[in-house]
Amino acid sequence: MSLLQLTPHDRALFREFGYGPAVPVPDPFVHHAFERWAGTDADAVAVEHEGATITYRELNHRANAVAARLVREGVRPGDHVGLFVRRSIPMVVGLLGILKAGAAYVPQDVGLAPVSQLDHVVSTAATRVILAQEEHADRIPVSSGRVLIALDGPMPYEPPVAVRVRPDDGCYVLFTSGTTGKPNGVKVTHRNVANILLTAPGNLGIRPGDRVAQLLNVAFDMAAWEILGCLAHGGTLVIRGKDITETARSADVIIATPTVLSGIDPAICTRVRTVAVAGEPCPRPLADLWARKATFYNSCGPTETTIVNTMRRHEADDLLLTIGRPTPNNTVYVLDEHRRPVPIGEVGEMWAGGDCVSAGYLGNDELNAERYAPDPFLGGGSRMFRTRDLGRWTPDGELEHLGRTDDQVKVRGFRVELDSVTSVLERTPGCVRAVTLKWDARNLVSFVCPADVDAEAARSAVAEALPYYCVPAHVMPLATLPETARGKIDKAALMQLAERWLADQPTTSASLDGATALTAEAA
Repeated sequence: MSLLQLTPHDRALFREFGYGPAVPVPDPFVHHAFERWAGTDADAVAVEHEGATITYRELNHRANAVAARLVREGVRPGDHVGLFVRRSIPMVVGLLGILKAGAAYVPQDVGLAPVSQLDHVVSTAATRVILAQEEHADRIPVSSGRVLIALDGPMPYEPPVAVRVRPDDGCYVLFTSGTTGKPNGVKVTHRNVANILLTAPGNLGIRPGDRVAQLLNVAFDMAAWEILGCLAHGGTLVIRGKDITETARSADVIIATPTVLSGIDPAICTRVRTVAVAGEPCPRPLADLWARKATFYNSCGPTETTIVNTMRRHEADDLLLTIGRPTPNNTVYVLDEHRRPVPIGEVGEMWAGGDCVSAGYLGNDELNAERYAPDPFLGGGSRMFRTRDLGRWTPDGELEHLGRTDDQVKVRGFRVELDSVTSVLERTPGCVRAVTLKWDARNLVSFVCPADVDAEAARSAVAEALPYYCVPAHVMPLATLPETARGKIDKAALMQLAERWLADQPTTSASLDGATALTAEAA
């Protein structure tokens, strides 16, 4: 790809701004970093949950036992193993056991994901073996040929298994919302994960003895930042119960979405030293509030570019709140619709390159071709990923995030394809057309027509098919959907209709703030 359309000055800045520092990664496998701590600081507390604790030694032993059991079940490097759990110490045991067996873990919160989604995940990821807790076993789809192993059942200690894993083998598979109503599985490699978690600033300066809060859903890629980022550096992972604040106030390091962070009062977090946010745009007042309290990182990056691929330490008196520059061994390019670099300061679409770029979507060649492409700037067989985020470089080399190029939105920190919700709604009996819009940072609102569509049945259909954060707070039946002069759906008019309609509902504020009973449990 030529840079000749840029001025000589912008050509130089294209590389200076867009290329993260080239630094060595101390280990290509984060679970090996954990094992070293288990050998040198074995009696330190590795994980704490609701009064129970486990040391590095015992966690390593229990994970070894899980790995040995998986190997006996025929699990081999390159396989995908389901981790269908609730927040708990066994969750961490299973995660590490899968990595030790050489497989990639496929996480789902079994208390929140509908059975139809679990079945889709198992099928798409070709998951033959699933780890779960006994109390949730009845919700796991286990058909002929699949094996369910209880993490909290008897599992005698066994010596470590010897498996040969490569840096480009899978570390985990995460499922993001898809345009067909079915989530897409993204395969993230060991190289991807080690590159962000074992280098600065992604390591967040975590030290032995630091308490790292584990607040997020295990099916969200930022949970890997919490769990593996902590254990790779000798910290204590503090898994929250129902009270997020209680966990946060005892932590030195907090990783969260802005939505989750906004519910925590920094005044009571007397220990906190470092805070990192990602997953959705961070409001400036929230960033300033926490930046006065702790080292605060504003970060950005979709699942496909491994947790985050840009970070910036924000100070309360900074002129702008930006997403910074590429993290080590990564690149960001701001390109036009023809994938040509735009001049510095102009708006374009951000493409990500380097060691952050994941292995791609499982079983979806068409989407892989659309979103991944050969990287003409790095060359050598490298690939880049189309983030569909808009951005521009400031004169001093900071990236401003300027929204999305499509209708993919963030709700409660999770990425939601609005079309995936609409697709389910349009399968409701009698529904001819549907539209879904983002109402606020926590809720969606949907519209269905004609006016006699059963709105509650439509909403229930979404709850049965998609994760909780995709369920609209309200479904509004309409005789027709308003259109623009060009014959497109008039979304602004729909929002105005919704505002008027919701203003007349006696429980609007309460229902919008708690669109499902799962909100507090699932943040």
